[in-house]
Amino acid sequence: MTLTYRPGDTLAHRLDPRTKLFVQAAFALAVFARTGPRGLAAFTALVAGILLAGRVSPADALRGFAPALPFLVVAPLARTVVLSPAGSALPVGVDPAAAVEPALASYRVLLVLLVSATYLRTTPVRESRAAIERVVPGRLGRFLGVGVGLVFRFFPLLLADLRRVREASNARLGDRRSLPDRMRVVAAAGVRRAFARSDRLALALRARCFAWNPTLPELRFARRDYPAHCLGVALAASAFL
Repeated sequence: MTLTYRPGDTLAHRLDPRTKLFVQAAFALAVFARTGPRGLAAFTALVAGILLAGRVSPADALRGFAPALPFLVVAPLARTVVLSPAGSALPVGVDPAAAVEPALASYRVLLVLLVSATYLRTTPVRESRAAIERVVPGRLGRFLGVGVGLVFRFFPLLLADLRRVREASNARLGDRRSLPDRMRVVAAAGVRRAFARSDRLALALRARCFAWNPTLPELRFARRDYPAHCLGVALAASAFL
C-alpha cells in the first residue's frame, strides 16, 4: 500500500503543514536523543496519539514503508554474528547482547517512519510545497518545493509500476524462476517504465508552462496549531535537557 494523501477532517488534516513539519522534525531530534527504554516507551505512546489524530492505521503505515522494514530487522540480526578468534572450534559465534543497541536504533527509525506516515496521509502535496517555500526563502526554497512535490507524486507511481510488473510476471509463472531472474525482470521493466514516465512528465510540464512561482494555497496558523507548536518545542527541548 502506498502512503498518499487522503482527504479528511481529522485534527491532523486541519493543522498547518508547517506545524506538522516542525513537530515531525522535533520528534526525530528527541527520539534519537532519548534512547533509553523508558524514553522509547513514552515516544511510543506519543506516536499512537499522532496516528490517532490522523486516523492512520499502524498496519497501513507499516505496509507503506514495507521496502525499508527488512533493513530494520536485518541490522540487529547481523550484529549478533561475531567472528571467533583464530583456532576456535567454531569460526562464527552468536552474541545476542550485541543486538540490543541496533534493535533500539531500528525501533527509533520505525517510530519516525510512523510519524512521517501521518504527515503523508494528512497533507496535500501542494500544501507541502507551499510550506517548504515559506520556510526556505528564495530560489532554493522553490527548488526544494518543486522537488518534494515531484517526489510525492512520482514515487507512488513508480512503486505501483513495480507492483504491477511483479504481478504480471507471477501470472506468467515468473514466480517459478530463480530469485536473480525475478529481480532482473522486475528491475529492467521498472527502469523502462520510470524513463517513460519521466519523458511524459517533462512533456506535461512544458505543456502546462511550468513556472517556478505558481499560485500556491494560502497558509495560516490557527488556534489549534499552537498546542502542536508547544509539543514541538517541548520535544526539541527534551533533546538538550
